[in-house]
Amino acid sequence: MRKIIGLTLCGLLLLYGLLCVGLYAAMRQPPERFGALMMHVPETMAFLILPFRPFWMVARAGNLNVGDPAPDFELPALDHSHVVTLSAEYRNKPVVLIFGSYT
Repeated sequence: MRKIIGLTLCGLLLLYGLLCVGLYAAMRQPPERFGALMMHVPETMAFLILPFRPFWMVARAGNLNVGDPAPDFELPALDHSHVVTLSAEYRNKPVVLIFGSYT
């Protein structure tokens, strides 16, 4: 009986470890791929059972520190008439970037 319980616990621990590795690997993917993968994961498993937040903080941490210059990037204008480059548009002006949705 103890052997069965021990094997069951080892199996569950191995399964939990594999799920954690899979979640972390998914978080390292580009946002579109991550979203497509997470669409198939039940919320209960992702947020209550697995350590989602600590993995997310490590997987998406990046390598910028306070005081580092913002990385240069390009985005199309809302009307798609031109491309806005951070370095060209805001050379000597402070920039505040707000990421989120207001819809």
